[in-house]
Amino acid sequence: MVGTSIGRWYLNDSGCAKSARPRFTVGSTIEIMKTHILVGTVGGLWSLEEGRSPSPVAHDAHTVTALARDGERTWAIVDGKTLWVHDGGWRTVASVDGPEATCLAPTATGLILGTEKAHLRHLDGDRLVPLESFETVEDRKSWYTPWGDPADVRSIAATSAPGSPIYVNVHVGGVVRSLDGGRSWTPTLDIEVDVHQVIAHPDRPELVLVAAYDGFGISRDAGASWEFVTAGMHAHYCRAVAIADEVVLISASTGPGGKRPALYRRALDGEREFERCREGLPTWFDDNIDTGCLAAAGPVVVAGTEDGHVFRSLDAGKTWEMIAEGLPAVRCILVA
Repeated sequence: MVGTSIGRWYLNDSGCAKSARPRFTVGSTIEIMKTHILVGTVGGLWSLEEGRSPSPVAHDAHTVTALARDGERTWAIVDGKTLWVHDGGWRTVASVDGPEATCLAPTATGLILGTEKAHLRHLDGDRLVPLESFETVEDRKSWYTPWGDPADVRSIAATSAPGSPIYVNVHVGGVVRSLDGGRSWTPTLDIEVDVHQVIAHPDRPELVLVAAYDGFGISRDAGASWEFVTAGMHAHYCRAVAIADEVVLISASTGPGGKRPALYRRALDGEREFERCREGLPTWFDDNIDTGCLAAAGPVVVAGTEDGHVFRSLDAGKTWEMIAEGLPAVRCILVA
């Protein structure tokens, strides 16, 4: 393992029910000094930053459901019921009425939240207002979950470029796209394509990627057509996807039970097979690297696990090191 231990940290009494003993390690490279890592967990928000003692920074005893960056602002969903923003300090922006919020994304037309039961909300001042246009998506009544509950919005992807598409991943209901800032929506994948995460390339808005039951999916024409790839993987079931420079990383396992989970990487362009990420990682993770728990900025990639470990790569997934252990279960990661 690369890195030097910088101490042990304990959750306070309200941070977690169990006696957790998080430990952090940091490398000595200059690159990570430019990178701020936030980890949302079932026991609050944690900061892992070079040159500072990592520690819980907000929302003790609460679950940080999702994180997103918008310029100088950082957004967070807490317990699925409140929207917070950090713009000099953390403050509550709005309450989430109705079904709990599951994900969020800044767009060129404002902040959008996804919720359970497959609804969208957009931020209007200090209120979260239903996005009524999403209620009329074609075949919406056919969305479902295998266990019988209503479908949820699982992830949202967009860039800040004016006019760029907005992609919404419904579980189970494929990927729905808006080309007009959320005024209308069109399905881009068959409902039965079980998608777990959608992301958009930050500089190429026509390039959209998914992690799905059927493997890694890529569209190079804003969702008009798709290709699914599993070549090089040991299994097809994928839960999380990220872009590091021009490399795509994806988590794969044999199924929703999280058996034999691993990370893979390949060039974003070209026809190369996926290669297994090995150096610095366990042979198999204990559970799936889930939606929102794999994130990247430039060449820096961070992955968090259900058992409270955080791994980091500084070279787009070629090599890794564990930088935290003993955290509460990880629910989301932001690398900025």
